[in-house]
Amino acid sequence: MSVSISKKMITYSAASTAVQAAIGYAQQNGWAVAAIVVDASGHMLAAGRMDNAPAAVAGFALDKARTAVLGKSTQDFAKRMLSGPELQLGMVNRPNICAWEGGIPVHENGVLIGAIGVSGAAGPEDVQCAKAGLDAIGL
Repeated sequence: MSVSISKKMITYSAASTAVQAAIGYAQQNGWAVAAIVVDASGHMLAAGRMDNAPAAVAGFALDKARTAVLGKSTQDFAKRMLSGPELQLGMVNRPNICAWEGGIPVHENGVLIGAIGVSGAAGPEDVQCAKAGLDAIGL
């Protein structure tokens, strides 16, 4: 009987590259954001906040990443919350959950290895930045 499992995780190098690419994309578009990548357990690996981004957006970016590491984008999470008041009431009472756009799970070959969260611009713009981060690491 085995009593342990191994779990794939995004590397620091990939996480750092994704954060820098997300921030670079925001910079090119004149947006001020924070970007954070967490591993498959929801622990922060890499983070960045642009000079003009308010400090609070880093917390939102972390919560978006921690929500997305559950396996669905925060945008999908928000849609699911509309399915009934029970889910809405339960989610608002959980710490580190954020259903605003900008959190995307990171999969490699179908395996969840982490998530990226971006906050500071409008929701669709946060998503664009997060996708730019994933594009930079080939995912």
